[in-house]
Amino acid sequence: MNQAKQKEPISSLWDDSKAAQMNEPELLLYRSNLLGSDLRITNFGGGNTSAKVLMADPLSGEQVEVLWVKGSGGDLGSIKLDGFSTLYMDKLYALKQRYRGLEHEDEMVAYLPHCTFNLNPRAASIDTPLHAYIARKHVDHMHPDSVIAIAACANSKELTQKIFEGELGWLPWQRPGYDLGLKLEQVSKNNPQLKGIILEGHGLFTWGDTAKSCYETTLAIIKRAGDWLDANVAQPSFGGAAVQPLPPEQRAEFAARLMPLLRGKISKDEFKLGHFDDQDAVLEFVCSRDLQPLAALGTSCPDHFLRTKIRPFVVDFDPSRPDFDKLVAGLDDALEAYRADYRAYYERCKRSNSPAVRDANPIIYLIPGVGMLSFAKDKATARIAGEFYVNAVNVMRGANGVDKYVGLPEQEAFDIEYWLLEEAKLQRMPKPKSLAGRIALVTGGAGGIGQAVARQLLQEGACVLLTDIDSEALAAAQTSLAKVAGKDNVASVVANITGEAAVDEILKASALNFGGVDLLISNAGIASSAPLEDTTLEVWNRNQDILVKGYFLVSRAAFRIMQQQKLGGSMVFVASKNGLVASAGASAYCTAKAAEIHLARCIALEGAPHGIRVNVVNPDAVIRGSRIWDGKWKQERAQSNKIGADDVEEFYRQRSMLKLSVLPEDIAEAVYFLASDKAGKSTGNIINVDAGNAAAFTR
Repeated sequence: MNQAKQKEPISSLWDDSKAAQMNEPELLLYRSNLLGSDLRITNFGGGNTSAKVLMADPLSGEQVEVLWVKGSGGDLGSIKLDGFSTLYMDKLYALKQRYRGLEHEDEMVAYLPHCTFNLNPRAASIDTPLHAYIARKHVDHMHPDSVIAIAACANSKELTQKIFEGELGWLPWQRPGYDLGLKLEQVSKNNPQLKGIILEGHGLFTWGDTAKSCYETTLAIIKRAGDWLDANVAQPSFGGAAVQPLPPEQRAEFAARLMPLLRGKISKDEFKLGHFDDQDAVLEFVCSRDLQPLAALGTSCPDHFLRTKIRPFVVDFDPSRPDFDKLVAGLDDALEAYRADYRAYYERCKRSNSPAVRDANPIIYLIPGVGMLSFAKDKATARIAGEFYVNAVNVMRGANGVDKYVGLPEQEAFDIEYWLLEEAKLQRMPKPKSLAGRIALVTGGAGGIGQAVARQLLQEGACVLLTDIDSEALAAAQTSLAKVAGKDNVASVVANITGEAAVDEILKASALNFGGVDLLISNAGIASSAPLEDTTLEVWNRNQDILVKGYFLVSRAAFRIMQQQKLGGSMVFVASKNGLVASAGASAYCTAKAAEIHLARCIALEGAPHGIRVNVVNPDAVIRGSRIWDGKWKQERAQSNKIGADDVEEFYRQRSMLKLSVLPEDIAEAVYFLASDKAGKSTGNIINVDAGNAAAFTR
């Protein structure tokens, strides 16, 4: 979260004029979106809201009470009306007769579909009973850092009474489920004066008679908790500072060097994507005296734990004596020790019906003086895991400032992580796309071919870093592609690939944004046309700089990172038919494109022992969407072929064997094939995408 926002007070955003136009389900949605828009109130994907609404039964037409409650999955900040489950309250009450005790908790979830109102397809979450049985019309269940800090204190119950003076009830830790729902019902009914309940180590329930009063009660409780914590700090956060953070530039440089190495070591079975965070809260924690003991305690809130694993991995690094090589030398042993500890935790805690042990690699990596890395199977999950651990850090700060922080007991943590209901949810996840977890770098990313390639790779599950020299066009391309695949999955950096330092910055950006690089699509290009006697040295050198030196510099830098990762890799050079077939009046361009093809073959030879494949796509006359063809090149080719500029596309279409125009999307398909595992046994090859040109047949 933006650090400036963290310092702003949480205040009501309720607009009475907007709310006046809404019915009860719409008011629930409005309230939910307001609450979910601030990560200080609840985490991404966390928390639940509900309302009990009178509605006409679709069969009888009679008015019945219906529970609207956030369904399984989804996020309060972005939820729509179809994200809520709807259930008959009378059927939910009838479920009490089916409950057979704590040993049979999970079977109650299977009954929830039988309570569905109006055939709503949105699955009800396991938290549904926690809302259904609270004797209030509107209920919020949030995970604010300030309240969880109180809930995670050793003296949580006493502090709840002291701070809220009887306005909040308190219940001891219990895994969410049907029994907890019945206990919430009992407390809310027996104590009508309560405004809510704190669940030990977990979170907050609040309620109200209207959507607005419920929302404002939630905010007031969170603010009261935060104010009390701030006013009663009795000791330095995390025991005070042990080391000082490195300067920002050094932190970024360090993370960019470490992330590809680390990613390679944890991606042997599944490609991982990384996220780097060095905000103030993170630096305060990783530089503190209590880093090791607090990290070992793990998190308290189940939502935090499910995202961040039993505990983080603390990197052995002293920023006062920075020794990167020493860190790397000890990394394999340290990671194996973490994995062995995780497997031992599994063996200690497993039940007779527990799912098989999962990936034993850590998710959160804490580096003294540098910050936090998080790795997961996709970029959004990696980023969100980091956000959840920042929440955990805030909870630990608050709890230890006034009392003593208590983490989730190991067996309880295991029972949540390996809960059969959670396992069933994981099994329902869609099959990963073909490029899931891969990181692609696309040069010339603002052009027609570059954008088409990026779009294809994004649609197949890759993350993409675009680079181009045109800052305005690049920004527009990133915005357009983010609408296709989400902001998490596409990034950009303005750079000139003819400069060695600039290329280093491109690969640094790829590492910092995603963790490294797996796919390089060298696509940056220019075109020039002139008779040999009129070809200036400036034109010759410009073609050589961009199309040869630029391709060399980017491929060399990417090759080095791919070697470090030890995960293989794939490079695709977007060259040209003119790399195989000479054209009169274009000697500088044709020569440079021929050099590209031969460079690709050379790299293919050196890359093969490392599993790095290098192939070439040769387009011809990709006119639509091309910034090159929109410029001087179109006029030059028209003059060379003695045709009008408006006739260029038709001329090239008729010149082809298949009488077809070649589009950017056609090039993207070929690039995707060569970059993906579909071409996993191909290297040093060329695919012509030119609608047929006999002179360009490879031989």
